[in-house]
Amino acid sequence: MNALSKRWRVSWASAALCLWACLSAGLSHAQGADGPMTPFGPAGIPLEERILTGSAQDQVAITATFSGSELFVYGAIARNRFLAVGENSPEIIIVVRGPSSPIMVRKKDRIGGLWMNNEAVRIAAAPSYYAVASTKPLPEILEELDDFTYRISIDRAVLIAGVPFSAENPANFREALIRLKRQSGLYRNTPFGVTLKGGTLYQARFRMPANIIEGDYQVRVFLVRDGRVRDQARIELPVRKEGVERVLYAAAQETPFLYGLLTLLTALFCGWGASELFRLLRR
Repeated sequence: MNALSKRWRVSWASAALCLWACLSAGLSHAQGADGPMTPFGPAGIPLEERILTGSAQDQVAITATFSGSELFVYGAIARNRFLAVGENSPEIIIVVRGPSSPIMVRKKDRIGGLWMNNEAVRIAAAPSYYAVASTKPLPEILEELDDFTYRISIDRAVLIAGVPFSAENPANFREALIRLKRQSGLYRNTPFGVTLKGGTLYQARFRMPANIIEGDYQVRVFLVRDGRVRDQARIELPVRKEGVERVLYAAAQETPFLYGLLTLLTALFCGWGASELFRLLRR
């Protein structure tokens, strides 16, 4: 019995010694020039993160039965190491932007009993469609400086230029434009609209209404940590008319004279056909 107990003690001691030797060798090999190891990665290595993104659609086709579309954006965060204990996951902001163009915003006032245009402000660049989705509300995760630099929020995306002296508060004109765009479903801001799983995989869905215009749209994805933009990615999303709409649109843009003449002849033919039909019905 004593011999058996002695053999067990020797076996446990040998196993513990082997385990200690393996751990020591592993730690000394892992430490190297990177410093001591944490449970999830070497301490002292700066965390590097890159954003990867894609969309389920290569383009959006506007047809005769087009009633809107849903855009699905997904992606992942690539890192040079695992997150250490206590390190928080970054925040994700996704922006879908349509073609921009200048817009003149006018304000009507009652003058002499009549409603007339009194003040006007020229918006230098206003996106035709603008949707923002994020893991949290923008004021909580994004600093003002980066919002101004990258023009992420809706207020920063709409630029005012050429303000006349008659306009007392130009910001009101921008707010009016944004309000009208929101009412028509063209401007959207969705906090918590981005789902981040495991601190690595993310996805978001955007509703594109039926009144979007044709053009080149952009999907921009921002990786934000500590209020600052650390990385960004961009993909192009063309929105094109298809079928009869495409033919009519191309004819109106490329041959306006022939398009107008054909429209006039079509209207005359329809009017003549309707009159003949009613004449036959009266017999």
